[in-house]
Amino acid sequence: MHNYLVFSAEVQAAREAGKPVVALESTIISHGMPYPQNVQTAKEVEQIIRDQGAVPATIAIMNGKIHIGLSDAELELLGQSRDAIKVSRRDLPYVLSTGKLGATTVAATMICAGLADIKVFVTGGIGGVHRGAETSFDISADLQELAQTSVAVVCAGAKSILDLGLTLEYLETHGVPVVSVGQEAFPAFFTRDSGFRADFRLDTAQQQALFLSTKWTLGLQGGVVIANPVPEADAMPGTEIEAITRQALDEAQQQGIGGKAVTPFLLARIKELTAGRSLHTNIALVKNNALCGAQLALAYSRLS
Repeated sequence: MHNYLVFSAEVQAAREAGKPVVALESTIISHGMPYPQNVQTAKEVEQIIRDQGAVPATIAIMNGKIHIGLSDAELELLGQSRDAIKVSRRDLPYVLSTGKLGATTVAATMICAGLADIKVFVTGGIGGVHRGAETSFDISADLQELAQTSVAVVCAGAKSILDLGLTLEYLETHGVPVVSVGQEAFPAFFTRDSGFRADFRLDTAQQQALFLSTKWTLGLQGGVVIANPVPEADAMPGTEIEAITRQALDEAQQQGIGGKAVTPFLLARIKELTAGRSLHTNIALVKNNALCGAQLALAYSRLS
C-alpha cells in the first residue's frame, strides 16, 4: 500500500518528529475556485496551519502516486490545469493506474489521509444529499466515506446548495456524529445557520480531541464532522444565498448539468450572481477551518 504514497519532505520530517499533520483536499484548488485565488488561498491556508505549530499536507494524485504534501510548483500545476480529474472513491484506481492528474474530493482525501495515518482533515464544506435526490438519487460519496473512514473532517458544514435536512438524516442513519463549534446550529457553508441543529456542541480543540479519542478507542470506526461556522463578518445573508442557489440550480437543470459537474458549476455561477462576494466568503471560511483544524490536530496529538 505504501508504494502508492509519496510524502513531501516537510510532511516526512513531521512524521519522523511526531508533529501533527493536517490533511487538505485539492479539488478546492482545481475545481472550487478560479485562478489565481485558488493557489493563493491554498498557500495561505497551509501557512495558517504552520503558524499554529502543525504541518499541512495538501493531497493530490500525480504520476501514479498519492502525494501527501505538495510543492509550490505542484500547487500551481493543479491551480492552472484544465485536465485535473475530480477524484472520489470510485476514481482512485483509475487515476492511479493511468498516471493521470487527479484532485481529491472530501471522500478521496479522507481515504488518502487514512492511508497516511492523518486523523484531521480541513476542507470548505462537505458534500451531501442533493436537492431532488428522491428522484435523481444524487448523494455525495463524502457521506458514505464519513460512515467508514476514521478521519475528522473540519468544515463549514455542508454546502448550502444541498438538501441539508436529508444530509443530516443520512449522517445520523450511518452513525456519523456532527459536532458544531461555538453554536448549537449546524452551519451551511456561506451562512452560519442552516435552520438545523448539530448533534453536539464542543467549542474547544481539547473537547473535540477527547471526543475523537473516545470514539475511536471504543472501536467506533468512521469519521466525525466538525462543523465550524464561517466568521460572522464574512457570512452571507441566508435569504439572499437561498434565492441565488435556486436560480443556479434551475440553470444547471436547464443545461443538463449533472453528477460531479454540478457542484463546480453551482459555485462558479453563485460567484457570478453575487459579484464575487461568495468567493470572499469561501476563502474566509476555509482559512477559519484551517485554524480550527490545526488546533484540533495539536490537541489530538497531545492526547495520543
